[in-house]
Amino acid sequence: MDRYLASQLITPFLFGVGLFSSISVTVDAAFDLMRKIVESGLPASTALQVFLLRMPEFIVLAFPMSILLATLMTYSRLSSESELVALRGCGVSIYRLAVTAVLMSFIVTIIAFVFNDQVAPAAKYQSTQILERALKSDTPSLKRNNIVYPEYKTLRTKENGKEKKEKILSRLFYADKFDGKQMKGLTIIDRSTEGLNQIVVAESGEWNVKENVWDFYNGTSYLVGADRSYNNIFRFKHQKIELPRTPLSLVEQTRDYGEMNIAQALEQLELERLAGDDQKIRKLKVRIQQKFSVPFICVVFGLVGSAMGTIPQRTGKGTSFGVSVIIIFTFYLVMSIASALGIAGVISPFLAAWLPNFIGLGVGIFLLIRVSQR
Repeated sequence: MDRYLASQLITPFLFGVGLFSSISVTVDAAFDLMRKIVESGLPASTALQVFLLRMPEFIVLAFPMSILLATLMTYSRLSSESELVALRGCGVSIYRLAVTAVLMSFIVTIIAFVFNDQVAPAAKYQSTQILERALKSDTPSLKRNNIVYPEYKTLRTKENGKEKKEKILSRLFYADKFDGKQMKGLTIIDRSTEGLNQIVVAESGEWNVKENVWDFYNGTSYLVGADRSYNNIFRFKHQKIELPRTPLSLVEQTRDYGEMNIAQALEQLELERLAGDDQKIRKLKVRIQQKFSVPFICVVFGLVGSAMGTIPQRTGKGTSFGVSVIIIFTFYLVMSIASALGIAGVISPFLAAWLPNFIGLGVGIFLLIRVSQR
């Protein structure tokens, strides 16, 4: 029975992967590439290469949709042709019938996880690099403008007998631009030493790898005392200043969230924690959790699809496809809302990533119980 059900599920699943990934990549990538070919003179061969490298990203999204379509189509057909009735007459329960779909969903989940963490981010990053080289061949890949890196420290104070935590700015690093080698137009405000503030303005600066310090050139340093008076002002042509390398690390980290695997995202999270930007930290935490939760959608859709498909009915493939689209739209709408709430700090990053899955599992289990009682 398991072999028979699995053989019936594989064909619509593969059809769904091809269909949904083709639609997604056409809507998201193909039209944009066509515009770049016409407007920016992007070579057709490069556009094709970028198009193929973007495919894994959309195949990952197509896996859950295809599982839902396959289970709905297969179980609905078996139900309409009374094959499920025959199996239930032989003593096979609804729960046992759904086991095959869920097990297949687990296998697809593992494949989707590998694609989502190892294949898709690397392919997307490579496509971005190829596209940038093709359109801006004379521009350094690490060039950035308006680099801002704040550092914060937490002060513990007592108010009305209660301990209170307050986050204040400890250091601010700003550069007008980075040309791939040097920072230009630097302004550094250092408040890390109690009772003494330092302001450094420099024409340029670069990281000294051998000494692990910053080399600043053609600038002025201002030392401001606790009474806010200038204690010392001096100009320099070359000055070594001990500051963290983190601003340069942030510039070097040019990957988008979708271009990082879990390990790279965790490294980026440590950098963002040093900067102290709470919104970026929450957003990255949500994205890391989604690296695990998105592949698990396959199990959710496998359970929901098999449960809905076993409901006694006579429906065709068109109806199954329409129902799949409605479920997919509803699920990803809930997913988008939960993600936004997590980034805003309303709910935890874990709940933001997993809440749609929990709701989907609850719906699937409820439907299975209802069908089994008929």
